[in-house]
Amino acid sequence: MRWLLSFVLGVIVGAAGLFVWLRQLPHDSPQPELTASGHALPSPAAPPEANPVAAQPSTPAGQPDLTEADLPLRPEPQVQPAAAPVPDPAMAKPAGLLLPVQGVRYGEITDTYGQPRGKDRRHEALDIMAAKGTPVLAAADGKVVKLFNSKPGGLTVYEFDPTSTYAYYYAHLDRYADGLTEGKDVKRGDVIGYVGSTGNASAEAPHLHFAVVELTPEKQWWKGTPVDPYPMLEH
Repeated sequence: MRWLLSFVLGVIVGAAGLFVWLRQLPHDSPQPELTASGHALPSPAAPPEANPVAAQPSTPAGQPDLTEADLPLRPEPQVQPAAAPVPDPAMAKPAGLLLPVQGVRYGEITDTYGQPRGKDRRHEALDIMAAKGTPVLAAADGKVVKLFNSKPGGLTVYEFDPTSTYAYYYAHLDRYADGLTEGKDVKRGDVIGYVGSTGNASAEAPHLHFAVVELTPEKQWWKGTPVDPYPMLEH
């Protein structure tokens, strides 16, 4: 009987100790599994945490480990150059003009364009010296738009080029060619008049005053911008 009482008393004490130990565990902790003798089973080992470094792709063997700073820059977009403007043939300055005094060669004349005339004026034409009565020739194809007698220029001819962009001006004529009228088409080399000294030219120095003028949009024969005819002459 004594051994039976000891056994019962041991069971009661063990149960009381297990109850006290269970009350001390946190409520959210998982309950350990117990063996038949009341002892807790060891907890399984937690799986190893995933290594974030090992999850990234590795650099292939033999390849350098590049950073963003090592990468080449993206090429800038290529800007196509603007197309060169197509020149308007009508605005091209005349070239290859015939020297408009018969028998005078290019090497015999001087560029008098821009020379001072008086205190506040500059010459806006070429003075081509020649004997009185020497034929004056049309420098290029065109149309006679005005025959005019002015105090400074004397007998004058205004000829427009075929595009009415430029005017050719012939002054100090002694007389006009026979049959010359306003509105008449002329060809390069046609006789349109004769060298003289009318207007404000000296009777002792007959010459042709020859000018080239860029016309305004209004195409007025008396108005425009003078340009130097000397480099336009054929030679």
